[in-house]
Amino acid sequence: MPRGKSSRRSQAAKLRVAGRRVGHQQPGNASFAPAGGTGDRHRVQKWPISSLTGRQHKLVIPAGSPDKEFVLLVGASHLRSIVDGIVKMPEGRFSFGAMSTPGACATQLRTEAANAVLPRTPDAVCVLAPSNNLTSSRTITEAGEDFAKLLATACSRWPNVFAMDFPPRLTVDPDYQDMMRQEFRRVAARMGVKYTPIAEYFPLKELDLWSRDGVHLSDSAGMPILVGSIWNATYMQLVPAEPKPSPVVHRRSPPARRVTPRVIVKGEVAKSPQLDPSKWTVFGQGRKRSQHDEPEQSNDALKQAGTVQQEELEESYLPLTPVWFSSAMLVEMDKISPSHLPGPDECTPPVPKRQKKAKQRAPASKRTLAKRQGEAAPMVVEVILRPPTSRGTVAVEQQVCALCVKDVLSE
Repeated sequence: MPRGKSSRRSQAAKLRVAGRRVGHQQPGNASFAPAGGTGDRHRVQKWPISSLTGRQHKLVIPAGSPDKEFVLLVGASHLRSIVDGIVKMPEGRFSFGAMSTPGACATQLRTEAANAVLPRTPDAVCVLAPSNNLTSSRTITEAGEDFAKLLATACSRWPNVFAMDFPPRLTVDPDYQDMMRQEFRRVAARMGVKYTPIAEYFPLKELDLWSRDGVHLSDSAGMPILVGSIWNATYMQLVPAEPKPSPVVHRRSPPARRVTPRVIVKGEVAKSPQLDPSKWTVFGQGRKRSQHDEPEQSNDALKQAGTVQQEELEESYLPLTPVWFSSAMLVEMDKISPSHLPGPDECTPPVPKRQKKAKQRAPASKRTLAKRQGEAAPMVVEVILRPPTSRGTVAVEQQVCALCVKDVLSE
């Protein structure tokens, strides 16, 4: 027996309800199980159908108030409680209007926003991210493109636009919802629109925040959180943040300048004469002599003075250690090294020869040894005695000259 049209409609309605209960489960995530909330939600009222989208649509504009800023809310069924007056917006410096299209995706919200007629330009427009794209869009990228078009239309009509995240659902995989949120947030950031996340204020374990369908928020617990989040986002958008006072940097004061005392001597100060670089100056031990201002002298006098100064310089250049000898020791030293022998300047030291390795030879005879000992030159030591100088020291010059030393032993 064929069934009528009413039977087919009933079966279609049952399938829709079953689809809502099962939820939109993404393939590959079998561990997710959809759930429903425990909160209460008001009975849905019937609104007029829009000729643009074919969905129920309602726009509420509050009365004008000169001391309040007008804020328009654009969204889907989450705003139904605000439009019907079930949930009140917080009172204060803002006056909120709402445009709600239940069941609409980003494309349908864009159509309604482009054709909305407002009595005055709102100070700010809050676009609630469409959660219906979780089921209507085939991919996340497609949902992001539709959301970008919605923001572009809103920014073209109104000067101050900001976006807000959609409340979570208990019927859709949370991981898929997070990916959708990230896509919406990237789109808003790319377009320069502020995006406020609110998912952290709705823990999934608190089922009283949702109604029994697991999609909409409950009027008693869930909607007050959403309303408070909208008011806070509006305040952050319209009220400029107070500039933070710059931190006071305590700079260390520079250390006090130390003043070195100076001793000022009054009276005539003896200035040292400037030396002429063309004239020579003799320096001795602890003193200095200069001939800058001396009168011109003869060549002999200059030579004699130069010789005397040279001797004094040689005597006083290095400090000498006085050595005293007894008369007996001096006599013995004169016997060993007579003073009439020539000095070391008159003899030429022999050129040292490279020693060769001694060859093993037969022992020399007594005659050969006597001959070699006679050829060896004696060591001469000359001691010159001088009278003590004016400084009270005795200058002793000891000169040793090795004469005609032959390499006897090596041969």
